[in-house]
Amino acid sequence: MNIFRFAGDMTHLISILVLLLKIYATKSCSGISLKTQELYALVFLTRYLDLFTDFISVYNTIMKLVFIASSLAIVWCMRMHRVVRRSYDKDLDTFRHYFLILASLILALLVHEKFTFQEIFWAFSIYLEALAILPQLVLLQRSGNVDNLTGQYVFFLGAYRAFYILNWIYRYFTEQHFSRWIACVSGIVQTALYADFFYYYFISWKNNAKLQLPA
Repeated sequence: MNIFRFAGDMTHLISILVLLLKIYATKSCSGISLKTQELYALVFLTRYLDLFTDFISVYNTIMKLVFIASSLAIVWCMRMHRVVRRSYDKDLDTFRHYFLILASLILALLVHEKFTFQEIFWAFSIYLEALAILPQLVLLQRSGNVDNLTGQYVFFLGAYRAFYILNWIYRYFTEQHFSRWIACVSGIVQTALYADFFYYYFISWKNNAKLQLPA
């Protein structure tokens, strides 16, 4: 493992912890897209099918279990918790996320590295993760004002993928048989989707003002 991947894992973990802090401390999920959270849960469930077949390291296994468990816990809270679910912005969270699932599945069947059950679902999870943030970004644009914890959650989530791009670049120059080009291209697309948010996040940080996104 290199420093870029470790930094990516840690910023990803921080983003989840920030979101869990928001939900459990404030008993509110206002500003959070349930559809994005459901997409992420599907991403982790389909990507980490190798938990049942391959053991890489204790660290790797723990991180996979943490991401699966935390994503399912967030979805459960937003759907089932008697207090948290009342704050869900259902009228703003209307992005048709099933189109993203269908598009990712079709793309995975057409463009993959190996035609096996596990590799198809791995490719599907990569494509879906690249697009999963869209419902969240649309919700934030519709709501306008973004609270501090929600802004930090999205920022760290975007930073995680940016670090992974550096990880792939590093691995390309240091490993002889590195060929995860699907992850590289999808990661670049995913990071590009955050560009507008990063710009306004930086402006709000620079001016010490509340984060606002144009509708």
